[in-house]
Amino acid sequence: MNAPTSALFHLAFNVTDLNLARRFYGDALGCREGRSTETWVDFDFFGHQISLHLGQPFATAATGKVGDHLVPMPHFGLILAQPQWQALADRLTAAGIDFVLPPQLRFAGQPGEQSTMFFLDPFGNPIEVKGFARWEQVYEA
Repeated sequence: MNAPTSALFHLAFNVTDLNLARRFYGDALGCREGRSTETWVDFDFFGHQISLHLGQPFATAATGKVGDHLVPMPHFGLILAQPQWQALADRLTAAGIDFVLPPQLRFAGQPGEQSTMFFLDPFGNPIEVKGFARWEQVYEA
């Protein structure tokens, strides 16, 4: 299942250690490294570009109420087809990632049913990854 793409998303944010960022985004998440300098590195984040720059990560707080959970805000992430989501959930679980919200099914049997997981990168940047069985479910109300 491939999502139609007419544009790529780009997000630049701060980290405090580029080598640690390479291990997390490259090794743990499996993102391909792109261009880099002494102060930043780009990654192919599942078909989109993230640029990690040396600096102070943005402040977050657990203020996003989703169901019975409070999740970190702001956060970024991606939506994957369910099989790719499950493979990533298995990979991160095997790697011993400390989840903010472990892999789980949310809104079961409702419009927008989805799998989700929240975790932090080593710098405290929160990431959410959602999985959907059908792309049409992403915006169902």
